[in-house]
Amino acid sequence: MILGPRFLKAVCQVIIRDFALPSINLNQKSVLVTGGTGSFGMAFVDHVLANWKPKRLIVFSRDEQKQYEMAQRLRGLDSKALRFFIGDVRDLNRLEMAMRDVDIVVHAAALKHISTAEYNPFECIKTNVVGAQNIVEAALQAGVKQVIALSTDKAANPTNLYGASKLAADKIFVAANNMTGPLNVRFSVVRYGNVACSRGSVIPYFQQLIAQGADSLPITDKRMTRFWITLPQAVNFVLSSLAMMRGGEIFVPKIPSMRVADMARAMAPNLPLKTIGIRPGEKLHEVLITEEAGRDAIELPDRYIVEPAFAFWSRRPYLKQGATVVPEGLCYASDSNTEWLSESGFHAMLSMAQTPQDGPNNANGTGVITNGGEAETPVVSETTQLVS
Repeated sequence: MILGPRFLKAVCQVIIRDFALPSINLNQKSVLVTGGTGSFGMAFVDHVLANWKPKRLIVFSRDEQKQYEMAQRLRGLDSKALRFFIGDVRDLNRLEMAMRDVDIVVHAAALKHISTAEYNPFECIKTNVVGAQNIVEAALQAGVKQVIALSTDKAANPTNLYGASKLAADKIFVAANNMTGPLNVRFSVVRYGNVACSRGSVIPYFQQLIAQGADSLPITDKRMTRFWITLPQAVNFVLSSLAMMRGGEIFVPKIPSMRVADMARAMAPNLPLKTIGIRPGEKLHEVLITEEAGRDAIELPDRYIVEPAFAFWSRRPYLKQGATVVPEGLCYASDSNTEWLSESGFHAMLSMAQTPQDGPNNANGTGVITNGGEAETPVVSETTQLVS
């Protein structure tokens, strides 16, 4: 049975989601994660090793130094299941070899920087689009049971090559379910917003500037908003989506928004903000579900599910488990979101983004969100009530 999120805490109208349910059992499973030495990949590997005993846990990436450093960091753990594969998602033969006898593939490898993709378009397409095709072909060849791919809010109504390449990848993974034939292989996608404190996030950049004694913080536009999720939440969201996926879905978490200017003020209240202008291909606000895609969406208490347009698809199993049809005209965007990080909520998010996970159903993923659009005047109760 699919359950809603574990609502860990409620402070007035503040809700904290950890996306830990439904749970999945990875004991004696063979799992491969591409981009395994990236921010998500390392958090995913840490969480799996801490909570299950997989048969094999394969870290697939092209950076030998990062693999070496990761292996050294994990040396003290019971990591006999760990395997480190040097390889590139552009290399179909290597992927086919790596996926032998693998049950689950988590595809996190991508070229993610907007400016890098704009300047190196051929390389972006080779990794993000051809790489997605290679993952599908290798999984079909190897008989992998489940493949889940990580997407981004920039794939909805894309305005840059990175977003367009991830949209193409999403389409490839959804359509792959039409190619399985008699094979019991399923492909789905998870799509979420900016990951707090990950490599490339604005938060470490601001922290570096503050530590260096900067006299201001650069802001592209004071109106700019973004969706935010932490690595522990993202890992839990991927795992719980794996537990419920039937093939072809795009899973979208319900996560809070925050103005980047408010975030900068929360990090350095005494520093002025310097507006530097929006970069080429950058959006003022991000979208996770377009109005067009919303017509094919249903929702659970902690997530939306964009359904595939397959003739054989039925939403009935999800509806039996508590899902409801989304309101007509839904466009899930960062500026029209009903959940906003307050200053205190932002600091709570920072705290838990840097806290290791401590159990299979506890991501320490607790970010405080408030209902309404004003992040500058948070209302926080002195009492915290546990609710389920």
